[in-house]
Amino acid sequence: MAKKKIEVQGNELTIINGFGDEDFISLTDMARGFDGEAGEFIRNWLRNGSTIQFLGAWEKVYNQDFNLVEFHQIKSELVDNTFIMSAKKWLERTGAIGLVAKAGRYGGTYAHNEIALQFATWLSPDFHVYLVKEFKRLKQDEAQKLDSQWSVRREISKANHPIFTEAVKTNLIPSRLPKNQTGIVYASESDLLNMAVFGMTAREWKSINPTAKGNIRDQASTVDLLILSNLQVLDASLIKWGSDQQQRLEILTEKAEEQRKILSKSKAVKRLKKK
Repeated sequence: MAKKKIEVQGNELTIINGFGDEDFISLTDMARGFDGEAGEFIRNWLRNGSTIQFLGAWEKVYNQDFNLVEFHQIKSELVDNTFIMSAKKWLERTGAIGLVAKAGRYGGTYAHNEIALQFATWLSPDFHVYLVKEFKRLKQDEAQKLDSQWSVRREISKANHPIFTEAVKTNLIPSRLPKNQTGIVYASESDLLNMAVFGMTAREWKSINPTAKGNIRDQASTVDLLILSNLQVLDASLIKWGSDQQQRLEILTEKAEEQRKILSKSKAVKRLKKK
């Protein structure tokens, strides 16, 4: 289970991955920074009518399996002075996904970060402001790290690219071919490599992932990019030797499979992934 930590007003908060790989913040850790029993703070928050309305509104937007009948029943019970609600009971009755009740290590009640921020407001306006500040800092640090990782990985695939493009230019592009048509040749040859490594062309990938950022190579794994870099050199040699596209595709696909088995076990690649 992936987890992270942030510190808010001297209180260490645990963050885990929830549905959709979203950040879920420990409400139990948040409540421990205040006088009283953490579980009681959470139960009192869940007894609040505004909290129930907010949780219901959130679930209706993000959870298609949210039990609306049970939600309306819970709202009708709010007028009863004996009304008691816990995270576990809320989950069982409504099928909610915005809260998580965990036992054992890292146990306690966790909430999607949007819900956790509402809980922070209920606890203390000051605490809410500092939590927002630290959470934003965490996301900025993560964004910078991801951007750095993306740059390194993409440079891997670009390292041998000039060898490949020079072979295409010298051996596959006629000297009299109009410049506006040379791009078609390069694209076709790039897609040959895409087929060997990813099993599809750039256009096919985009049709499957219309909302994804970048292209097929931007979203590739470290192993895929290493294989792609290696195959660019091999393909350049095959082009110089006069192999046709079909022959090259068969050879490149076979080599891609061989290299994937080897590189996926490589300790050096595993270290590269971590970096």
